Amino acid sequence: MSSGGGAKRKKRGHEEHEEHVNHERWLVSYADMLTLLFVLFVVLYSMSDVNMRKFAQLASGFSSGFGAQSAAFTGQVSTLDGAGQSTQIVKIDPGTNPGDGSSGTGNMTTSEKAKVDAAVKAEDRAKASKNAQAAAKEAENLKKVENKLSDALSKAKLLNAVQFTIDRRGLVVTIVTNEVVFAGNRADLKPGGKKILDALAPTLAKLPNNIEVDGNTNQLKAATTYYPSGWELSAARASTTVRYLVGHGLAKSRMSAVGFSDTHPLIDPSDPRSITMNRRVDVVVLTTLSPDQAALLPAASGDDAKLHTGQTTAQAEAIEKAAAAANRTTPSTTSTTTTTND
Repeated sequence: MSSGGGAKRKKRGHEEHEEHVNHERWLVSYADMLTLLFVLFVVLYSMSDVNMRKFAQLASGFSSGFGAQSAAFTGQVSTLDGAGQSTQIVKIDPGTNPGDGSSGTGNMTTSEKAKVDAAVKAEDRAKASKNAQAAAKEAENLKKVENKLSDALSKAKLLNAVQFTIDRRGLVVTIVTNEVVFAGNRADLKPGGKKILDALAPTLAKLPNNIEVDGNTNQLKAATTYYPSGWELSAARASTTVRYLVGHGLAKSRMSAVGFSDTHPLIDPSDPRSITMNRRVDVVVLTTLSPDQAALLPAASGDDAKLHTGQTTAQAEAIEKAAAAANRTTPSTTSTTTTTND
């Protein structure tokens, strides 16, 4: 009996030991929370210190610890020294909101607006001056190209077969087709047209510029025999010219062909000369300027923006020398007075 009772007590004690639950585990979390609160109050206390140098160092330490520099505390920290009671109020323009990207110009004073307007105008003037200089330089370069092409045409005794002009596209070499370059209603080059292109091709091949060939018809309403309309005829003539130039040294990647039919007359259709002059092919040496700069090309070119016969290099040099000599020999307009004693 006694042994059995002892065994039951031992078994019951063992069960009570297994069912024991530790109700003090919350102390661990509580202790962690108290530690974090303590650290928080220490940090707050240190931040309440009037020594702004330490505050800047603390902020820098935090930003470095998180892998980024604090933009607010870069530069000289000596400007942050001083007592906590000495505060500096920074006035912020209420019209400026970094979040919405507004500039706050609505709250600018009259003098500030005037300064901004003056700065904008100065920048615009500088840009306009730069564009004008670029256009003037390009006009000079295109004139030199004209001189070289005229040299080749003059050597082949074809200088009067071509005319030049400079527009916003670049240097335009106008070949009046008439019956010399293309036969009526046809897009096959005649011997006279081939001779002109043979003279132009070597100089054009050496240029870095892209070349555009424009085909144009006159304003006569005569039906086209071999093509549905003037569009196809003008495009075919431009393509024939491009193909011929490519066969004489010009790269395909530089070339383009455009047909304008009768939509781009060279002279007024009411002029009797328009029947022959508007029936033409334009070989355009395209400018490399930006659109804003290219728009200034006609003004920068002066008389060269008008249709004119080509000027050879020798002619251009002679004109330049004559102009320089005229400037040197211009008589002085100053006058002297003399006095005599009787």
